[in-house]
Amino acid sequence: MSRVILGIESSCDDTSAAVVRDGVVLSNVIASQKVHESYGGVVPELASRAHQQNIVPVVAEALRQAGVSKDELSAIAYTRGPGLIGSLLVGSSFAKGLSLALDIPLVEVNHLQGHALSPLIRESEEDSVPPFPYLTLLISGGNSQIIVVKSANEMEIVGSTIDDAAGEAFDKCGKVMNLPYPAGPVIDRLAKTGNPKAFRFSKPHIPGLDYSFSGLKTSFLYTLRDELKTNPNFIAERQEDLAASLQNVIIEILMEKLEKSIGIYKPADIAIGGGVSANSGVRGAVEKLAAKHGIKAWIPPLKYTTDNAAMVATVGYYKFLDGDFSSLDETPYAKIAAKL
Repeated sequence: MSRVILGIESSCDDTSAAVVRDGVVLSNVIASQKVHESYGGVVPELASRAHQQNIVPVVAEALRQAGVSKDELSAIAYTRGPGLIGSLLVGSSFAKGLSLALDIPLVEVNHLQGHALSPLIRESEEDSVPPFPYLTLLISGGNSQIIVVKSANEMEIVGSTIDDAAGEAFDKCGKVMNLPYPAGPVIDRLAKTGNPKAFRFSKPHIPGLDYSFSGLKTSFLYTLRDELKTNPNFIAERQEDLAASLQNVIIEILMEKLEKSIGIYKPADIAIGGGVSANSGVRGAVEKLAAKHGIKAWIPPLKYTTDNAAMVATVGYYKFLDGDFSSLDETPYAKIAAKL
């Protein structure tokens, strides 16, 4: 008998729904919110209101594209956290209501667990997935973590940011460069024609496998301040070089800790996930690092790097197989747990 899982993702500013049958994605629908661009970041209240408008049509479209009726669903998986509480409440409330109406199990999913398991997303029966255990670098707007993925339901965070994440460094530095939000994709594009060695920014010296990007951000701001004193057009004139140098040092910081973790845990496979894993420089650096150590790198398709319900439904599928269901009493949470 087929297991058909509906996944719902609403942790931040994208409303997404996906349908997975026996681990294979049948549909993945995402409604993005453009309202935040003029504010330079996500406005929580506006995000939750947009989720309320989008969730019914997004779920309906996911079911339509999958060719599945709601009566065929085996379970509903939803993002419980971490994320914006207002946004999470919309998705969790809808999932709970639909679960009650259809009398089918509910599965809660950790958003970061979804990114960590993105290499398990399959679009056909022939798609291969990494064997357990594997090491993953999860990099997004709010998280920079190194995770040992022992199984679909057992993971351990062995390194994490102690302040800003890589995505925040891109966005905050991009803001002072007068780039639109989110700045990461724009910096990636500009970096392709810039000199990555044009500027030197401070790199952190954090022990262990933890990350820090706040010092880099401060170093970047000081460089701009000093240059603008003598040249008011400095940012416009050196935009490509600034982008290339910033991206280069962020990648160096990420890869140094990832390589250190490879030396400690000796994985046969490494993977990346999260919004920053869409960065072309990061993707190339991970492949290069894997080749250096003779291991395999699992790089997710671009459409599965940002927030999406396919990863939620995929996690939900594996939890369903384990009988790992949740109750209606469980409430959303905003913060990250020490373990996934």
